[in-house]
Amino acid sequence: MFDPDIAPSGTLLGLLQRGRGDGTLHALAAPRAEALAALHHCVLHDPRHDWQIENRSLYYARLHLELDGGLDPIEQHLFHPDDLVDGSEQRTGLALAVLGHLASYGRTDALLLLRRYAVAGSNWAWALDELALRDEDDALKALGRAVVARFPRTPEGEADLAAAVRDAFEPRPWRLWADDQDDPDTAARVRAAREQGSFDRWQRQLRPSGPRPGWSVGEVLDWAQQGLDQHPSQPRHAAAARCMTAVAGPEDRPEIVEAARSGPDGARCTALRHLAEQQDPEALDLLDAAAASPSAVVAEVAIASFERMRSTAALERARGWARRPDAVGRAAAGMLACRGGRQDSELVLAALRTTVRTEGADAAELWTLVDGAGRLSIACAAPVLRHIYRETSSSQLRGRAARALAATDPSFAAGFAVECLWDCEETTRELAARHAAIGDTRVVDQLRRLAADPAEEAEVQTAVRSRFGPDMPAV
Repeated sequence: MFDPDIAPSGTLLGLLQRGRGDGTLHALAAPRAEALAALHHCVLHDPRHDWQIENRSLYYARLHLELDGGLDPIEQHLFHPDDLVDGSEQRTGLALAVLGHLASYGRTDALLLLRRYAVAGSNWAWALDELALRDEDDALKALGRAVVARFPRTPEGEADLAAAVRDAFEPRPWRLWADDQDDPDTAARVRAAREQGSFDRWQRQLRPSGPRPGWSVGEVLDWAQQGLDQHPSQPRHAAAARCMTAVAGPEDRPEIVEAARSGPDGARCTALRHLAEQQDPEALDLLDAAAASPSAVVAEVAIASFERMRSTAALERARGWARRPDAVGRAAAGMLACRGGRQDSELVLAALRTTVRTEGADAAELWTLVDGAGRLSIACAAPVLRHIYRETSSSQLRGRAARALAATDPSFAAGFAVECLWDCEETTRELAARHAAIGDTRVVDQLRRLAADPAEEAEVQTAVRSRFGPDMPAV
């Protein structure tokens, strides 16, 4: 059910790994050594399902400050010999982001550690991005020679330098180095790299490899199939379906339907998606058949294409399919959760309960079903929503469960909403700021802290300030 690296939800480590507000509250009440050990475990072993969409860095940085923790464990992790062979962002990204937030709170030791890692570490680009947001110009300029020296003066090295400049998330350091009159050699290399990146983009624009005006339906289908054959991890069916809309006429429908029924995988995916987007009368039957295809890519596209449909016919078909135990039934229940009416509440609730029982609290299908339970205000869903809130290791799904509970559970304001004020996700903190019952001194104190914290998101602070009226102390 759960990732084996995620501790049980009732433990301090499990709470912190999930980014729950109760994690902070329990850590502050626990022995300091125990709390710091659990915190450092989370920072050094990223517990997130998807580190690109889930937040933890500010949450861990705030707790680190509360516990007055040192940076020795983070330093040892960053400069461990493993860093020489594993430069992946996932190994060090969370630790570097936590250091960035600590630096913004005035921790000079965090700033110095980021500078050291930018010079010597494998994931130097992430450290440089953190510094770009927080460091002074002179300090950034001092790093230029060492960073640029990473790239040898060879054609391959210069090409890698151009790619690094072009792909930099925060361009500020590169701009400073390009204009640095105190280091003309480094400045010249960075300017040349910037020019090369612009030239490369111009060349790609001159040599388009995609569909051109005048292509036929058959040529678009062939192009989609070639893409799947050459780059299976980067299929073209979505782009090809958009092209199909531009080139296809009524006379081409038989060819497209035949491709959707029995064409090769790339062409079949393109045709299925095109017919679904056009609300073709045969699309639903073709998608149903394709969902049972032995080809994983065809089955996946068929399900995704059905979920994108917005017609009344698709919604009616979903009501008939929602009780099916297969992928089509799960997609149908998801469609009802997103677009159904009150009459579909029973089907959505049944799918929610079944998914939790069979797949656990981290199932991907739960995202839409949880949203649907809130959208349809299914009061009977509150117990299972509470279970998902407690057990899921995804902070994004927990936030969705909190929103659904706000719409279905009368006890939310005095219960989970209080905890959510310390949650790792800013959208969840914003929800809590709007709903948490102000009957607890902890709530008022935390609202004040959020309003005064310069690192807090503007949306959260706006929600906080909306709670303070004339009968309450000023923030």
